[in-house]
Amino acid sequence: QTKLLSHLRPHRLVITRLGLHQLTNRVLTRLLLQKLADKRAKLVLFFSEGKIHSRNLPDGHLSGEPDRTDLATATIAKSCMSPAFDSVKQIYAQFQGVRMTAHVSYDEYRVDPATFAGLDSYDQNADGGLTKDDAKPIFRALNRRVEALQENLYAHGKEKLLFVLQATDTGGKDGTIRAVFDRTNPQGVHVASFKKPTSEELAHDYLWRIHQHTPAGGNITVFNRSHYEDVLIVRVRELVDESVWRKRYEHIRNFEQLLVDEGTTIVKIFLHISKDEQRERLQARIDDPTKHWKFELGDLEERKLWDDYQAAFGDMLTETSTADAPWFVVPANRKWYRNIVISQILVDTLERIAADEFPPDPELVGLTIT
Repeated sequence: QTKLLSHLRPHRLVITRLGLHQLTNRVLTRLLLQKLADKRAKLVLFFSEGKIHSRNLPDGHLSGEPDRTDLATATIAKSCMSPAFDSVKQIYAQFQGVRMTAHVSYDEYRVDPATFAGLDSYDQNADGGLTKDDAKPIFRALNRRVEALQENLYAHGKEKLLFVLQATDTGGKDGTIRAVFDRTNPQGVHVASFKKPTSEELAHDYLWRIHQHTPAGGNITVFNRSHYEDVLIVRVRELVDESVWRKRYEHIRNFEQLLVDEGTTIVKIFLHISKDEQRERLQARIDDPTKHWKFELGDLEERKLWDDYQAAFGDMLTETSTADAPWFVVPANRKWYRNIVISQILVDTLERIAADEFPPDPELVGLTIT
């Protein structure tokens, strides 16, 4: 017990082998389970005589198969009882398709316009009680799950997902896309970046250039900046009158509801960094010649308008976060924490719309090619 408990840390998977006599000792087992619960363990898996048993903590419910639901925050411990399981690889082989990653909490980051207390109420340095080392295996597992779910989405060819990213300059939009979508198939994931409108785009309404980039069935489209630029920079830079940009909140809500009604799932992420963090990232670009291409002197002019942009972002969030197209304010000073939170949001979203795998095709079962 002492050896096992000493290895337990939040979000850590511990695989150990206990003697069979320890499982049959009810008093010892009960004590061990209580100590595991005290250590914030969520699930203990017992391997005995070739069978798998699970005990959910702290309620102590015993079932014959592992829990396939999301495992809430905490440690997962596997107690390996049977000599038949000679290696970690064999153990993992028994659990293909069973989700074993700790669930990263993000409910507090979802914007509810009724209770939104401003961007200052969010800690840009939040880490969820994790360290960077804790986050590495969680991120790898989430990355693999995104890969599998995106393949399901693409194979079915029906559901579609629009993933919107907004942030200040240096907020981490590009880095988020590279990290979170690293293992996905480029055939089914598209990135649309919206910068200064072209003359042709300016000749149309402001949503014209947006609509043509929304996802088709089976696809994920990531907006790197988006239609929200038309209630942000145009407001801060006074490119149009307030009477014009203020109406756009309603336009956008209706536009997104149209997409939802026609089968698109929408998730919107605001990457929240501090002013000090932005200064450090801008300076890093200046100090590294290989990053000069990312920097423009105009970025310094935009930085002077920090407070105005924060006010515009706040109104954007409260005016357009809806039940069908919610905003999430994700702390983004720590890139590793940003990545696991956004990956978890993406995984949970895809679980709702793309978790079903294809059943065997009766016409192909048993078919042999000669």
